[in-house]
Amino acid sequence: MFNILNLINPPNFRTQPWLSELSRRRKLRLCLKYFARGATILEVGTGDGWFASQLRAEGFNVTSLDLFPPADIIGNIIDWPTLGLKAASFDAIVALELIEHVDCLSSLSALCKKEGMIMLSSPHPNWDWLMKILEQLHLTQMRTSPHSHLINFNTIPLEPIQLERPMGIHQVGFFRNSTLSTTVSKTLKNKHPKIT
Repeated sequence: MFNILNLINPPNFRTQPWLSELSRRRKLRLCLKYFARGATILEVGTGDGWFASQLRAEGFNVTSLDLFPPADIIGNIIDWPTLGLKAASFDAIVALELIEHVDCLSSLSALCKKEGMIMLSSPHPNWDWLMKILEQLHLTQMRTSPHSHLINFNTIPLEPIQLERPMGIHQVGFFRNSTLSTTVSKTLKNKHPKIT
């Protein structure tokens, strides 16, 4: 049976919907530009593990975290102190399509070394309605939970290295872990006295 969507989203091209596949491959190229080979990276919200496996193949030391397997660590990023993770222990953090689901910026910053890199991607708050339409057309990945924490990357209190708005509706950002990490570390010491 003929399906018009197969013309714009050919089944033999993708492991993800067409736009999601193009997007994650572009994000991988950006990581290769900004992350030094051999860097320790925490990928939060790893999903099927594709991104972590690609980074490993490029020579990075990657630990993945998600609520479900196949992640290396199963758990919620907010609960990182109870998951055996140590503050300031990663050169870089990758959180693709995560920050719109959970307010976790302070956790990401706490786990990243000072002056390390944090890579985020998320729908832009003003265009999430269009992302829903693209999901229904099977052009982008379906959301796994509500987007209850949409944030404009221009308001993130970290030093931006590169901010992009692919197609105007999505955001990709690389941030240096500088501004927020000092505040986060003071807060964490008050909440979790065992963290040094």
